[in-house]
Amino acid sequence: MATDQKMVVPVIDLANFPMESEKLAAAATGLGCFRVVNHGMPPMLMEEMKAVTRSLFQLPAEAKLRSVNDNIHAGSYISPLQVGFFEAFSIYDASSMTDIRSFCSLLDTTTQQYEIISTYIEKLHGVSINIACKVAESLGYISAGFFDEWPCFLRLNFFNFRVEEDIGRIAAPIHTDSGFLSVLQEDESVGGFEIMNSNGNFVSIDPVAGTFIVNIGDVGKVWSNGRLQNVKHRVICKEARPRITINMFLLAAKDDKVEPEATFVDSEHPKIYQTFMLNEYRKLRDTSGFRAGEMLPLL
Repeated sequence: MATDQKMVVPVIDLANFPMESEKLAAAATGLGCFRVVNHGMPPMLMEEMKAVTRSLFQLPAEAKLRSVNDNIHAGSYISPLQVGFFEAFSIYDASSMTDIRSFCSLLDTTTQQYEIISTYIEKLHGVSINIACKVAESLGYISAGFFDEWPCFLRLNFFNFRVEEDIGRIAAPIHTDSGFLSVLQEDESVGGFEIMNSNGNFVSIDPVAGTFIVNIGDVGKVWSNGRLQNVKHRVICKEARPRITINMFLLAAKDDKVEPEATFVDSEHPKIYQTFMLNEYRKLRDTSGFRAGEMLPLL
């Protein structure tokens, strides 16, 4: 499954609805990946958040380790000792100011850093909810307020590519995202994000500054009773220089329950998936090693 070519994913203008609804539905049910513009996140704030993220990864190891949590799904720090040249910070639930304050307190951030982090997360949460609503509405579902209390998991990623020998190495193996959808701020200076197309080949997606990439996840596929497509993707080292990305995952309902929405179940479209709890599903993905949607047929 080598990279065969580059691809320009569908671009969705969030300021142009309902005109973009049909285009969004085609992207979300076909490729399962699209780019959004006019999302409402200030470009300056995106740059400031990237700078803060870089500064957090430059902290001494002992400072970063204060954020370690045994439960990786509860928000934690992943050190390069665990996963090679990859590091990550995460916050769960990023829609909770308590969790954000706890994260910043553990890392002893400055007041300015805290303001940037909290403001960015609040706005990105709103962007994620807005996108989820538009995806649901493009399928004919009335979504007003439906996703407002869904938890969001934030991950800050640092791929420490430094030497020419790293080029071509897989930095994040093939997987699908477990939640409803994810909203990714790419590193506009360094590529590496690849998705699997309908032919089963990986295609490279070049970053575009000021935009977000959106991936449909496993919960989205289940919730829509199979209509939405959970996209398989990975990260490859393209250049011998560090790569930073920021990703917010809209997970599942507040009660953690995942099941097909009744709107999408009828005599012509019988219920495909059984009800399950997302946290248990995520643990099952980890213990089985099947992280690219292979577990869904078992449900």
